Amino acid sequence: DYAAYLQIPYLPWGGEVAIFCLALVGAAVGFLWFNSHPAEVFMGDTGSLALGGLFGLISVLLKKEILLVILGGVFVMETLSVMIQVFWYKRTKKRVFRMAPLHHHFELSGWAETKVVTRFWMLGGLFAILGLSTLKLQ
Repeated sequence: DYAAYLQIPYLPWGGEVAIFCLALVGAAVGFLWFNSHPAEVFMGDTGSLALGGLFGLISVLLKKEILLVILGGVFVMETLSVMIQVFWYKRTKKRVFRMAPLHHHFELSGWAETKVVTRFWMLGGLFAILGLSTLKLQ
């Protein structure tokens, strides 16, 4: 039994959470279909905050909060780059990055947008592998 081996707890409402997650995946695939280069649709703050809140809710319901931080490693890097930039600028009046969040720093360093996106996808894949490998450790 994989659930017992990976120490995934039984949840009486697990079926509903699974259906909700599948609907979320369907919406994300539909969005990504039209957001591939060149993007036709942009998510914006409302969509990204709602999506982040839903990911947080799902991780709390599944009791896998640390896993969310690992799987969302790219988002954590982006957020930390802004926090570091603001903190360091307020203390020294100098910037750590050319611009925050981190993806803008790479764009201003001469990377093409497609290169930044591809590298972030690769990092996301590595964080996903790392997250899946930690399932047994939790």
